[in-house]
Amino acid sequence: MLVYDKSYDVIVVGAGHAGCEAALAAARMGALTALFTINVDNVAHMSCNPAIGGLAKGNIVKDIDALGGEMGKNIDETGIQFRVLNMKKGPAVRSSRAQADKDLYKLRMQRVIMEQSGLDLKQGMVESLSIENGEINGIIADTGMLYRAKKVVLCTGTFLKGLIHIGDCNYPAGRMNEFASVGMSDSLTKAGFHLERLKTGTPARLDVNTIDFSKLDAQHGDEFAKPFSFETESISLPQLPCYVTYTNEKTHQIIRDNMHRSPLYGGVIKGIGPRYCPSIEDKVKKFPDKTRHQIFLEPEGLTSREYYANGFSSSLPIDVQIAMYRTVEGLENVEFVRPAYAIEYDFIQPTGLYSTLETKLVKGLYFAGQLNGTSGYEEAAAQGLVAGINAALAIGGNEPFIVGREQSYIGVMIDDLVNKGVDEPYRMFTSRAEYRLQLREDNAEYRLTDKGYELGLISKARYERFCLERQAKDDDIARLKSVRITPSVEVLGVLAQYGGVLRNPVSAFELLKRPEYDYSTIEKLCGSSANERVREQVEINAKYEGYIERQENEIEKFRKTESVKIPDNIEYEGIIGLRREYIDKLKTIRPATLGQAARIKGMTPAAVALLHVHISKIKNSGGTDA
Repeated sequence: MLVYDKSYDVIVVGAGHAGCEAALAAARMGALTALFTINVDNVAHMSCNPAIGGLAKGNIVKDIDALGGEMGKNIDETGIQFRVLNMKKGPAVRSSRAQADKDLYKLRMQRVIMEQSGLDLKQGMVESLSIENGEINGIIADTGMLYRAKKVVLCTGTFLKGLIHIGDCNYPAGRMNEFASVGMSDSLTKAGFHLERLKTGTPARLDVNTIDFSKLDAQHGDEFAKPFSFETESISLPQLPCYVTYTNEKTHQIIRDNMHRSPLYGGVIKGIGPRYCPSIEDKVKKFPDKTRHQIFLEPEGLTSREYYANGFSSSLPIDVQIAMYRTVEGLENVEFVRPAYAIEYDFIQPTGLYSTLETKLVKGLYFAGQLNGTSGYEEAAAQGLVAGINAALAIGGNEPFIVGREQSYIGVMIDDLVNKGVDEPYRMFTSRAEYRLQLREDNAEYRLTDKGYELGLISKARYERFCLERQAKDDDIARLKSVRITPSVEVLGVLAQYGGVLRNPVSAFELLKRPEYDYSTIEKLCGSSANERVREQVEINAKYEGYIERQENEIEKFRKTESVKIPDNIEYEGIIGLRREYIDKLKTIRPATLGQAARIKGMTPAAVALLHVHISKIKNSGGTDA
């Protein structure tokens, strides 16, 4: 066998959103890294929607940025419409979203990767893993070359035995016009991994010259674009609108008449699709009482002549697709540049992973992205970041990086995956987080940047800026708590402008808690030198002080269960009264803490209590399982 003359610390397979973050993190932490991809022209390619962020997903991107990842910076430099969703609601559920120029997005990420020291970008199909005595030692490319590595991160996306469906036509592909990876699936099976199938889909891409925009409602971005990265000062690209239209009864009738031709409902597609991002035939089938479904037409770039029909994915035959699209207002004469399609692919249940995303079966092998049953660029990128960090840490024998579900949406996602597994493509929602008031977009740096700096992913200049900002927030809160506002004529005049009154002296901080006032009101009364981000933090801390304190108490209780470690050598069969089904779950997941055990799907409080008692007995007997 040919052996490459350079040995790597970390090899990352796949240069999608997960692979890019994994490779950059490992290299920036000092690990000699190689990133393999089938086509170097498609690094960070947006194979589905041309956008980053959205509800809860925007929080993930902010968390990635606060740890030193690249996704936030990349969308800031290539975004063509920025919006903060749920602005009329509380800060816990606000989330940023941005349309991207998809070509600029991947070009910038490719440039960043190729300029990163200690990181080699290589084009080639990785056919198999090289494993010795249960430990990874490299990968084998389609050229027959063995590339040695101490750690390997697999970020294979939808490429593992990918199969595209357009009606009764199907063919192997990782995505349209790209090769599927068959060898890697076989290699994983040979190594003992059990592969399952998932399905996702994408809508048609429409020729801009054939859309009648005069019939459509324009949806513009925010007047003042708010960046994703805490390091970005301003957005530079021109901003474009999206457009809104709807399906109708004619659309739905065409779909109903041709449902028998759908590979999804004809039994051809075996993989499970995403419940929260269904195809149009799914929507019509499952919601027969709905007379219309919303469609967003999104530009794919500043110079692109294609529009993405968000909400209109399908696996129906091409003739049916054309007919149903042309029933939609504004699309009566539309032409396709690319048809809609569904894709099936292999994945592995993430219950076979540790919280570091290292596999339990093969030492030194990490999985990230859709291989773990997730959907979305943001979820993939976050996993890639964590896997890359842990691969680099493990090389030096350092303690792993495990982010808790009380610290970040990244922690919520990984904890859900490794404890519960998936029965459909996993998508992040704010409702999945118990402590979402603490996991806001605006405070991501406060939660994670200390750790990012410790890992070497945050520059000294950025960290010093953040520390000064954090101190300024604390100082301003202390200042406002010490300033007394009395009901003078001047004060009452200012408050009257906001429909408020004041009868007794209060601190400026207490006044800021009142819903009719914001920071600008307080500034008129007692001045301020704080910047915009500090002002935002001070105002949120004032208005939600009681809720934040309550959640901090809940987090403290949560951490107590997380602090109860489960011995590595525990014999679950020896726990008196524990039923076989719970023993099997515990042996399969191998939770590290009592809290993790409690979150295993199907575990009962009674079973967890028995486990807790047994752990206490082990500790009291000297730390060995009897």
